[in-house]
Amino acid sequence: MAFEELKEHTEDIQKEAQAYIENSIAYYKLWGFKVAMKSTTMIFKFVLIAIALMMVLLFCSIAGAIAIGNALDSYALGFLIVGGIYLVFSGLLFLIKDKMVEGPILEKFSEIFFND
Repeated sequence: MAFEELKEHTEDIQKEAQAYIENSIAYYKLWGFKVAMKSTTMIFKFVLIAIALMMVLLFCSIAGAIAIGNALDSYALGFLIVGGIYLVFSGLLFLIKDKMVEGPILEKFSEIFFND
């Protein structure tokens, strides 16, 4: 009688352990999906905003180069000056890229992965 009761409890423990493992697997799959979707949507929004800003920057650059070209009576000089400004800006951005890019991105993804 005691053996049958012990056997019954052992079977219950095995069923509960199996259910716990299955629920844990389902939870982590759902958590992974949530993190992947948050990351993907954040990257997608960033890309859309970046494309829109690049279009604005492109047209403003062309307008600025034409305006400088009109002032100097040489469109080529206007476009060279605007190109030089971008070259200087790119050099400065290259020098401070670690502080400006890697830090905020690492911080944002750390929030997504570890705060939820």
